[in-house]
Amino acid sequence: MRNRFLLIVALLLSVSPLLAQRSKSDNPAAPGFDMAGSDPRAVQIADEVMRAMGGRKAWDQTHFIAWTFFGNRRLVWDKWTGNVRVDNLKNDQTVVLNINNDQGRVYRNGKEEINADSVAKYVKAAKGAWINDSYWLVMPFKLKDSGVTLKYIGTDSTEAKQPADVLQLTFKGVGNTPDNKYKVWVDKTTRLVSQWAYYPKFTDEKPGFILPWTDYQTYGGIKLSGKRGPRELSDIRVFTGLPGEVFTSFERPDLNRY
Repeated sequence: MRNRFLLIVALLLSVSPLLAQRSKSDNPAAPGFDMAGSDPRAVQIADEVMRAMGGRKAWDQTHFIAWTFFGNRRLVWDKWTGNVRVDNLKNDQTVVLNINNDQGRVYRNGKEEINADSVAKYVKAAKGAWINDSYWLVMPFKLKDSGVTLKYIGTDSTEAKQPADVLQLTFKGVGNTPDNKYKVWVDKTTRLVSQWAYYPKFTDEKPGFILPWTDYQTYGGIKLSGKRGPRELSDIRVFTGLPGEVFTSFERPDLNRY
């Protein structure tokens, strides 16, 4: 009996490092993620969310994503290069830029903007729009992003009465609004994000909003949700290839061709 017990212990000790290594390699944190300040349980749940969304490999292999933000802006994002197109659907303004080097061009009022200060202003605004609009779409993939600290709050039910694990996200020196705080509900069964709450400041006790994440669908190899209660991210598309002029021409592309 003793020999059998020792054998089981030995097997567990030999397997545990392999499991730990596999978990670590499945979804490595971005440089600058606050691993020391984050709860191990919260990090584990973040990895479960990544797997439920299609997995880290599928996310890394996702090349182009397009979507419309609340009917106001149409965005196309090249994840691999950082090229982004932002078309304002309420007027003729279009900005094509690269979010990695903050270089871009601006079309508005029927012509290309050539004043350097104006170009810089509109490129900065377009990058801010991309930061905001992409977070509304792909936040579940960014739980272990640079500057993020994850805390496990416990269990709770969503407003739709679905049981969930709750994570808290705070930020250190990243994005346009690093004082923000989010709470994220992760469904107990699906391990998909089912609700989130936004707090303008991490010291706030009452959220600015609480909204559901529903209507998950598979695009390419990943899952994305477009329904946020009364608000909607629509026309979501994932592409394996798009022509270069999507990110250089001011003529608005017909993405249904690709």
